Amino acid sequence: MVARTRDALQAAADAVAGQHRVRTLAIAANVASGDDCRRAVEETASAFGRLDVLVTNTGGPRAGAFDALDDDAFAAAFESTLMNVVRLVRAAVPHMKARQWGRVINITSISARQPIDGLLLSNTIRPAVVGLAKSLSFELAPQGILVNNVCPGICRTDRMEELVAARSRMTGRTPEQVLTDMTASIPLQRMGEPAELAALVAFLASEAASFITGTTIACDGGASRGLL
Repeated sequence: MVARTRDALQAAADAVAGQHRVRTLAIAANVASGDDCRRAVEETASAFGRLDVLVTNTGGPRAGAFDALDDDAFAAAFESTLMNVVRLVRAAVPHMKARQWGRVINITSISARQPIDGLLLSNTIRPAVVGLAKSLSFELAPQGILVNNVCPGICRTDRMEELVAARSRMTGRTPEQVLTDMTASIPLQRMGEPAELAALVAFLASEAASFITGTTIACDGGASRGLL
């Protein structure tokens, strides 16, 4: 498990280890740094003797409309949203090739499938992750490595609270009004739970998903309007 804040990360790793009776490894790192990406992968492979599955999952870029975003904001979004996936995959794939088996699962956003108002950076960079994954799925399939994307919709997470607060500031509506409006657009009429997203990721990481690669799957309660 990799995150920037060591204490919170270690607490989460300890909770997982205690609840599921598994060994965990907490690595404090910033995946916007190429050196940290490489270090995280190498420490993991060294500790466990192998590396089977890579799940990329970082906080999205800052919210805002085009007029509020300068070149630095675009550059930061590029590094933290796309290049971290490039660097983590580059570091992880050799370990997977050595065993001719692997899974790469990118947590993106429904903004990769359809634009979201007020999230111009996410609408721009997230689809690039999907394009990267689709290309990698062709290149890595002969080595038994599957590459897929998962697009969460409105799920009950800290990130969603940040987005609700940002939209509240932009529109002048209360956070409660914003959240009501957001969930009204979901056919299931509720937010998703983290465990529901985790179940999809676990499936894609398993042998049961051995004929699935190059796909982008929404976990959004039916909110996406596209056919594919």
